[in-house]
Amino acid sequence: MTVAVQDIDAVPAFRRWAILFSVTLATMQYAMAILVVSVLLPQMQGSLSATQDEIAWVMIFNILATAVITPMTGWLEAQFGRRRVMLGSMAGFSLATVACGLSPNLAILVLFRIGQGTFGAPLIPLGQAIILDTFPKHQHGLATGVFGMAVVVGPVIGPMLGGILAESYGWPAAFYMFIPFGIIALIGMFLFLTDKGGRQRSGLDWTGFLTLSAAVIGLQLLLSRGQRQDWFESPEIIIEAALALVALHLFVVHTLTAERPFLNPRLFLNRNFVLGLVIVGIYGMLNFTPMVLLPPMLQGILGFPDSIIGVLLGLRGAGAILGFFMAIFISRMDPRIGMAFGFLIQVISGFYMASFDVNVTITDVGINSILQGMAVGIIWVPLTMATFATLDSRYLAEGSAIYHLLRNLGSSIFISLSVTLVIVSTATNYAGMTELISDYNKALTLPWLLGAWNADSAGGLAALSGEIGRQAAMIGYINAFKAYAIASAAVLPLILLVRVPKG
Repeated sequence: MTVAVQDIDAVPAFRRWAILFSVTLATMQYAMAILVVSVLLPQMQGSLSATQDEIAWVMIFNILATAVITPMTGWLEAQFGRRRVMLGSMAGFSLATVACGLSPNLAILVLFRIGQGTFGAPLIPLGQAIILDTFPKHQHGLATGVFGMAVVVGPVIGPMLGGILAESYGWPAAFYMFIPFGIIALIGMFLFLTDKGGRQRSGLDWTGFLTLSAAVIGLQLLLSRGQRQDWFESPEIIIEAALALVALHLFVVHTLTAERPFLNPRLFLNRNFVLGLVIVGIYGMLNFTPMVLLPPMLQGILGFPDSIIGVLLGLRGAGAILGFFMAIFISRMDPRIGMAFGFLIQVISGFYMASFDVNVTITDVGINSILQGMAVGIIWVPLTMATFATLDSRYLAEGSAIYHLLRNLGSSIFISLSVTLVIVSTATNYAGMTELISDYNKALTLPWLLGAWNADSAGGLAALSGEIGRQAAMIGYINAFKAYAIASAAVLPLILLVRVPKG
């Protein structure tokens, strides 16, 4: 939905900036909520008596809900209008956030995290559209710069404040800090936001939407619960796999035969767009995975406090701001150069993390967080430019929905796979190392080998077992970080296939 230039110019300057402030505050909260949870995962795991793969659901299913609902943003706007959708999304997101803090167990917490993702999904795409329609073209750069910077700053502020509050008052306090910001954003949008132009009601291809959602949910449940349920030895995993395959088959058949399908198959005839979807899927895989892996590693193995973990994760956001500034200059060149440079930094960051051990310092983790943030900031602009460079403008809205769907889906899938890799590697290495602790191992009789560890008493064996578990877990994280680096490197050949139109 667009508005005439004279309508935009007729909007008073104060109202424009009030809308920018209110909408930006609303979207910044959603950006904060995604990463603030990463700081809370270790504390929530102990408080809710959850395993490592179970507590990861708090992050996974929030991203998954966002992935499923984001493609519906255009239909929601057409049905209810921007003002109602923004107000409803902000109100629902705020209530779900408060309910997360009040959750008595893991199941309820995951349910309300799904609510957060469901209500928060339209905020960023719709918020950006509102700002573009509110400001005249000559102010688009300034307005979108303020909006984009706030969305980037959110992940910096969230982990820092969340870590401090969680350490002082417990993890629910990190959710309660959103209450005043949510009230201010709601009041601002209620007072200043209006619907410009009549709503254009349109039908939604419910068959396509529901079959795609079922396929995504089935795949995610399979990956999230597979390790815990012993994969295909479990009837549950077989059912989830069947659901994903059948739903995907129905979606593909329906998309190819329906008159107006949920996703237009003509989009996939565009080479750059298809390559962009693959690359943004891998970009999404790399985006949030360290946020899930690092906090339990830093607290469980290294004993870092929540406040320090929050600052270390916040440095990632600071690096992203630096990366966005660098992207301003890099974007003047071939976008393939920017993408290659960004993913090369991701490769370096992945192998840097793979070099960590149980004696890793705060400085090492902080430098790595800044590198990851820089890569995220540098990649986004040239990747988006290249993906949509040759796409017909008629398909931009629909193509953008698929683009963000793949980004979020990549995140949720790779988080599940990485957590599974950590768990399997930890168990395998623990079993291998404990086999060496035996009376038959003559090396253990050497007084300088065990050092302070004592294998002659129950207490000594327990302490030794704990240290072996700590070392085995570290190896598990290192293996996951190597997978992260390999995934980053796998993108580089694909970038060479991207075509950049002249001019």
